[in-house]
Amino acid sequence: MSRGATTRTILLATRSSGKLRELRPIFAAAGIEVLDLDAAGMPEEQDVEETLECYGTFEENAVAKARHFFERSGRARPVVADDSGLEVFALGGKPGVHSKRWSARPGLSGVALDAANNEKLLAELAKVERERSGGANVDGRRGRYVCVAAYVDGEDERLFRGECEGHILHAPRGTGGFGYDPLFELEGTDHTFAEIDRAAKERVSHRGKAFAQLVTALREWS
Repeated sequence: MSRGATTRTILLATRSSGKLRELRPIFAAAGIEVLDLDAAGMPEEQDVEETLECYGTFEENAVAKARHFFERSGRARPVVADDSGLEVFALGGKPGVHSKRWSARPGLSGVALDAANNEKLLAELAKVERERSGGANVDGRRGRYVCVAAYVDGEDERLFRGECEGHILHAPRGTGGFGYDPLFELEGTDHTFAEIDRAAKERVSHRGKAFAQLVTALREWS
């Protein structure tokens, strides 16, 4: 981030209502104003999510999103984007960068898409456990959430990575959060991300950690 950068309005490049609910308070607490894509007048049909999922890492996806929306916005303001997902060790790191559309159900969105993805996750883990029954003593339900936040302002690009580990339950628990949150129990606790409030999740989650670093950098360079 260039020394002349300021914390003027930042375009927060996500269509996820869940992410917006979690991220707006983080920026607000730091005195940073954010503008979402709808408020910026950017129609969803011009997004490039399908292309972005061709990249193999969270870092590549995050910076590609930020660059795309920086250009689409006419390079008028800094852009922040992120890519995040769940990596389950017994599944070789899947769903990983494909977490959002892992179920391959293109007609679904929001809560329905989350439910389809969770259903597939449970089915894949059950398959692994059947194959290992009577064999290796392996905790096949361990995994981690990963988030990489990217900042692009036309002069500089910065990446910030956050992680948190836990394990996958056999059935969803809790009514909060989004995505795989009802199945993800944070390591060292007996709570899923769907059972804790937003402020508590911000302190311990992958997304909270990544964006805390980003906001700190913004404040230091303003």
